[in-house]
Amino acid sequence: MHPVIIAPSILSCDFVNIEPDLKVFEGEDNLWVHLDIMDGHFVPNLTFGSPIVKRISQITKLPLDAHLMVNNPEFHLEVMKDYGLANFTFHFEAVSNPVELLKKIKSYGIGAGISIKPGTPVNVLTDEILKHSDLILVMSVEPGFGGQSFMPNSLEKSKTLVKKRDYLSLNFQIQIDGGINEDTANLAKEAGVNNLVAGSYVFKAPERDFISRVNSIR
Repeated sequence: MHPVIIAPSILSCDFVNIEPDLKVFEGEDNLWVHLDIMDGHFVPNLTFGSPIVKRISQITKLPLDAHLMVNNPEFHLEVMKDYGLANFTFHFEAVSNPVELLKKIKSYGIGAGISIKPGTPVNVLTDEILKHSDLILVMSVEPGFGGQSFMPNSLEKSKTLVKKRDYLSLNFQIQIDGGINEDTANLAKEAGVNNLVAGSYVFKAPERDFISRVNSIR
């Protein structure tokens, strides 16, 4: 199975100092850079788009993990497919044919992920969807803003996904995003999560000691 990956979300970083902040992580194993891309429609917040993603891809060699909270993820995929993304995750709630989009993402050599909101039951992720997924992102807060509190029902969803993965003999990662700190990270890992997105907890570390925060939730 996969090692535990930590994916610091730049939604919580200092955008004026994003390059030196990302340099802190260079050389770390099993660490991704999580990109929260929001359009102001699918979720109320508006963050950044393809020009920022392209620039980030030029200033770091770390794997880029794009989380698209947008109404038209396929459009963004076509724009960003050549940016060297490690993973591209879209929301189940935003598309009518998730399997086709998963296939398209993988055809570009990018890991294909699908996410569900806290209010979406995990059983919407059919066996067919799971078979074409490299990553399932379980939201443990309402998508749109950083710094929210962890929703415990995400743990039950994660446990269900572990059972489904074992039953179907699949190998997708289970990622959780929202309210991750040392305590909730342990709960998530106990539930079978192997990919933790952490924004505020990492980037609000005293003295910019981001690595200590990352290590505390591994």
